[in-house]
Amino acid sequence: MTYVIAEPCVDVKDKACIDECPVDCIYEGKRSLYIHPDECVDCGACEPVCPVEAIYYEDDVPSQWSGYYDANVHFFDALGSPGGAAKLGVIDADHPLIATLPLRVQGE
Repeated sequence: MTYVIAEPCVDVKDKACIDECPVDCIYEGKRSLYIHPDECVDCGACEPVCPVEAIYYEDDVPSQWSGYYDANVHFFDALGSPGGAAKLGVIDADHPLIATLPLRVQGE
């Protein structure tokens, strides 16, 4: 089981969750953050600090955002398990589900 970052994070990327994560498993894509399912230790530290309430336990993702579980998992298909987000920095890509969303203007 793992935590999942859903639609409210897209084009926001507040990063409070990154600061809180004790295992550095939250990676930054172009438009969203992603939790690596194999590196997450299910501590839940990220969830309460998210100001847009985008982080959910895998079984609790709202149905309208159910595709975000697969987006978080498959974002790492080409990357594998790098063993920490800090050393990679921003990854110049997003999962297709996120890449094809209309751009959100801050404040909307």
